[in-house]
Amino acid sequence: MEEKSLAQRVNVMRAAVMGANDGILSVAGIVIGVAGATTNSYAIFISGIAGMLAGTVSMAMGEYVSVNTQKDAQKRAVARQKQALKDNYEKEVEFVKQNYLKQGINEQLAAKATKEMMAKDALVTTVRERYGFEVNEFTSPYAAAIASMISFPLGSILPLLAITLLPTRIRIIATFVAVIIALSFTGYGAAVLGNANRRQGLLRNVVAGILTMVVTYVIGSLIGS
Repeated sequence: MEEKSLAQRVNVMRAAVMGANDGILSVAGIVIGVAGATTNSYAIFISGIAGMLAGTVSMAMGEYVSVNTQKDAQKRAVARQKQALKDNYEKEVEFVKQNYLKQGINEQLAAKATKEMMAKDALVTTVRERYGFEVNEFTSPYAAAIASMISFPLGSILPLLAITLLPTRIRIIATFVAVIIALSFTGYGAAVLGNANRRQGLLRNVVAGILTMVVTYVIGSLIGS
């Protein structure tokens, strides 16, 4: 069995982190919304379990479809590039060279690097330079789906246990706080994996969580009143 590349492992980790994040956020919104409508612990618990089960299947299928769609697009790009190399090899050589020049490499070194890279594997080189991915390093849709299927319910457990087990008088605010802390971790993790701004990623995730919980609680309160 071939060892997964770093990019493939990162994509599976991304699916796991986002699955956990969605599990926290989705179930928190459900249980807090129901808690706004009723104080019945059984009703709150059942709604949370239903959300967990539905979300687990939905996230797994969503990741499977999404990664397959990306994989199909990459395969089409590889096929187009194979044809482009057959139709006009010199044009592809010039494209790679110009890319190296744009990166600040001097002309002599760019020409040498282009010649060596194209001689080693023209398809891999041109696909990487034109489309930004490595040939045959596709993320497995099954691995992404399984990662989401496992991480979503794990993320769901936090708000579900908090709203169910804590005393009635504090359970909503305590769940609110616990979810914000958890979303801080998943938001930061997602930003790291996506090589994005950590602070913005964390803040964006927390704000989305706060809005979700506030809106669902208000709607639940209006329905239950």
